[in-house]
Amino acid sequence: MKFWIPLLLATTLIPATQVVQAEVLLLDAIAEEPVNSPEGLQRPTRGLTMNQVRMQFGEPDYEHPWVGSPPITRWDYPDYSVFFEFEMVLISVVHR
Repeated sequence: MKFWIPLLLATTLIPATQVVQAEVLLLDAIAEEPVNSPEGLQRPTRGLTMNQVRMQFGEPDYEHPWVGSPPITRWDYPDYSVFFEFEMVLISVVHR
């Protein structure tokens, strides 16, 4: 019986020592990727309000109604779309 106790402990503790790996998502880095930033295309940046976007970039071609919680709204311009959370710009994405 004394032989089984160390064997039982060893077999239950070995799986607990396995290395755990995880991936880190760098969403802010993706948002700033040059792939989605054609040279010379001015578009709204994170943190601007809806009123600031209207004043600097004009009226959008289309304003999609908000969805979800928190509310996410999308405004479409000819070359890009702007995504808002509440009243603040999250990201602007160039159309392909």
